[in-house]
Amino acid sequence: MAERVLVIGSGGREHALAWKLAQSPHVQQVLVAPGNAGTANSGKISNSAVSVNNHSILAQYCKDHNVGLVVVGPEVPLAAGIVDDLTAAGVTCFGPSAKAAQLEASKSFSKSFMDRHNIPTARWSSFTDPQDACKYIQDAEFPALVVKASGLAAGKGVVVARDKDEACKAVLDIMKDKAFGSAGDTVVVEEQLEGEEVSCLCFSDGITVSPMPPAQDHKRLLDGDQGPNTGGMGAYCPTPQVSEDVLQEIKRSVLQKTVDGMRAEGTPYVGVLYAGVMLTKQGPKVLEFNCRFGDPECQILMPLLKSDLYEVLKNTLQADLSSNPVQWLENSAAVTVVMASGGYPASYKKGLEITGLSQVSEMGIQVFHAGTALKEGGGVITNGGRVLTVTAVRPTLESALRSANEGVAVISYPDAVYRRDIGHHAITYLTRTRGLTYRDSGVDIAAGNRLVDIIKPLAKATSRPGCNAELGGFAGLFDLKAAGFTDPILVSGTDGVGTKLKIAQACGIHSTLGQDLVAMCVNDVLAQGAEPLFFLDYFSCGRLDVRVASSVIGGIADACQMAGCALLGGETAEMPGVYGPNDYDLAGFCVGAVERGAVLPRLKDIMEGDLLIGVASSGLHSNGFSLVRKILERSDLQYSSPAPFGQPGQNIGEVLLTPTKIYSRLLQPILRSGAVKAYAHITGGGLLENIPRILPPELAVDLDASRWRIPAVFSWLQREGGLSEEEMSRTFNCGLGAVLVVSKQDVQRVLRLLQAQEEAWIVGSLTNKQPGAEAVVIRNLEQSLKDSPGRSPDTSVLQNGALQGEHSTRKRTRVAVLISGSGTNLQALMEQVKKPSSSAEIVVVISNRPGVMGLKRASMAGIQTRVVDHKLYGSRAEFDGTIDKVLEEFGVELVCLAGFMRILTGPFVRKWSGECYNSLAS
Repeated sequence: MAERVLVIGSGGREHALAWKLAQSPHVQQVLVAPGNAGTANSGKISNSAVSVNNHSILAQYCKDHNVGLVVVGPEVPLAAGIVDDLTAAGVTCFGPSAKAAQLEASKSFSKSFMDRHNIPTARWSSFTDPQDACKYIQDAEFPALVVKASGLAAGKGVVVARDKDEACKAVLDIMKDKAFGSAGDTVVVEEQLEGEEVSCLCFSDGITVSPMPPAQDHKRLLDGDQGPNTGGMGAYCPTPQVSEDVLQEIKRSVLQKTVDGMRAEGTPYVGVLYAGVMLTKQGPKVLEFNCRFGDPECQILMPLLKSDLYEVLKNTLQADLSSNPVQWLENSAAVTVVMASGGYPASYKKGLEITGLSQVSEMGIQVFHAGTALKEGGGVITNGGRVLTVTAVRPTLESALRSANEGVAVISYPDAVYRRDIGHHAITYLTRTRGLTYRDSGVDIAAGNRLVDIIKPLAKATSRPGCNAELGGFAGLFDLKAAGFTDPILVSGTDGVGTKLKIAQACGIHSTLGQDLVAMCVNDVLAQGAEPLFFLDYFSCGRLDVRVASSVIGGIADACQMAGCALLGGETAEMPGVYGPNDYDLAGFCVGAVERGAVLPRLKDIMEGDLLIGVASSGLHSNGFSLVRKILERSDLQYSSPAPFGQPGQNIGEVLLTPTKIYSRLLQPILRSGAVKAYAHITGGGLLENIPRILPPELAVDLDASRWRIPAVFSWLQREGGLSEEEMSRTFNCGLGAVLVVSKQDVQRVLRLLQAQEEAWIVGSLTNKQPGAEAVVIRNLEQSLKDSPGRSPDTSVLQNGALQGEHSTRKRTRVAVLISGSGTNLQALMEQVKKPSSSAEIVVVISNRPGVMGLKRASMAGIQTRVVDHKLYGSRAEFDGTIDKVLEEFGVELVCLAGFMRILTGPFVRKWSGECYNSLAS
């Protein structure tokens, strides 16, 4: 029968213990008292308001709530006898007794105990008179520079002085000025030992010790072990400095001797024993004992624990460790980085809002909360000195450190303090005997290999007839016959995304650039009438950030699926010195094919009177961003400022990064029909320079801007930048991403096909070019820019061989479809909205499960997809909140549940009342 477990404490250690206990099938619920924001309503875990100081009340609470096991995190309640009191009341409690906890609670007792049992430690003496302590410091034959408050001081009661004067000052601060309160009534003065300090913990059942992997804590506040002592700013595990032989020596001469000595003195030690050990030239020596899990060591040990923690604790309490070995993950390393409040370890502010927590969970990184609290109305705020511990488990120490630092970089709150060099001792140790490596020059081959491992399955998912998209060879192969071509001509195109990169890097939004890159190349190839077959990317950077690079290339792979081409290969170039550490650039290369008789443009067929159909852009696409950035500089707006254009709730950066539309799946069937004589991709050069590229020199273009919808961003740019009509039309697409040349006889058929899936309009016609006349004339552009947003274009049909105004384009409802599986119902919905009579468009498909077939169906149809994995969220409310943010991102007006296998919360349903429907399609 599953039990209820109560964890005592409120820090990162207690969150880590609760997180691990909740994974046990033997545990029904984990209560944490008092807990923090991370342990509040997170799956099996929830907080309890029970008083932990009154042991009688606590014991009764445990009985009333059927608590089968109490796990004590911090040292203070252990020293206060919580285990003794609860055990006497019949409540099972994990941890040492108050007498056993003296190993930590009294440094004087601990040092005397080590002397009695011949446990190696530094030379020392204890004092109750500060003058005697200072005399000892001055007269000692060894550097007596370590001054400790004998009592409990939250892990901060140790001063390692640089000289005798500083050591004496520390004595006076502790004993006279009461820097650590009554904990400093007695001080211990020790010899300063030299070597590596490591944390060696074990489970002890009173007889047997079961060592944990050795770890190393970082006590100093700042990088390079600078700044004041703290409770710990990060840790890593395992420590390469501790060989198997040394670990066995520590087990024998320290851990086992301590447990044997406590038992011999009539105080069996049951619980976790933590020995802080210095690896000196004379061998391991104990610096101090703790009687519980370390903090932050616990936050790296729990993720590395392979065994069921509940079972381990039970075996410890039942003196059964010898027959039940504790198992740990092999070939894995863990790093945790503590994020603290500005001012810590002195005074600091509380109540500062924390952002980025949900993004970190998506990176496979565990965040353990410490000094946090829930904010009224939602969100998490700071509530202590050490706020969060960000933990990553990876195959190597270096990769774990990088991932943990990447996680820290995503989290934000004012004046956050953290170290970036956790594990630097180990990395120095591992590289101490090496000569220079490629990595020393700034090129990380291992990171490149990890990136390849990440993107291989993404590329594989883009396989298509003619290509299996397997990465790893020297070159890629494509079989044109297998793709169905008879007499093909190859078509190639290359492009980048320009300075849109700078905006993405400034906003920290990298995933949309992949679609921009693919679209710019694919849409160019499409202008020759070609089907895009395969794509190659080039990613260059100053320092390879695997998270950023995989986000960009993942977006490329998704876009290749949308375009129907295979991601056949690519190049990642790390070039320190050429690019800044956080800078990168992109280039793309697309190859397509077209049957010889279907090459566009068909210049001989194009004639006066042919009509031009414009296909809507999504906005700026990927051109003109240098001018956009200049306009933003002049306007004094930031990318994070609310956008004066776009959907409500969007900021400027989000609107500007709207990805470029990919037209291949929309246009290919129409191009194959032969009804389109030419197609212009409206890219750099805008409307004025791109349309003439597909026309005979004797023809000119007559466009009427009142006939298409111009997105509000263009009106804002024109107004803020004071741009002329010519500058606008030569720089931007002004709302048209593609322009087709079609005969009068075919225009209505083509228009209907386009409008079934996309906004499209008859926007102009071809005329004979007069000598000295402009190749492109755009009427009503200035007025149309003034009228936008909200203007309905004067859409047209052909009557009696002329353009005639008729009906306004019907607004289509923006729909999001939520799925969980194969997407059978989704397919039916997609077929329905393709019909000309449909008044809806599916703008995004959201799945709570990654990799399902429904996502592929949506991508193949050119519909944006998002994955919100419910397993990554601690509560239904948090999961639903994330879905709601995606809906807002896409400006969704109607939500359709199509085989969505999650129960939505009441607040979500109420918010979308009347706008959320369950699909019954089959």
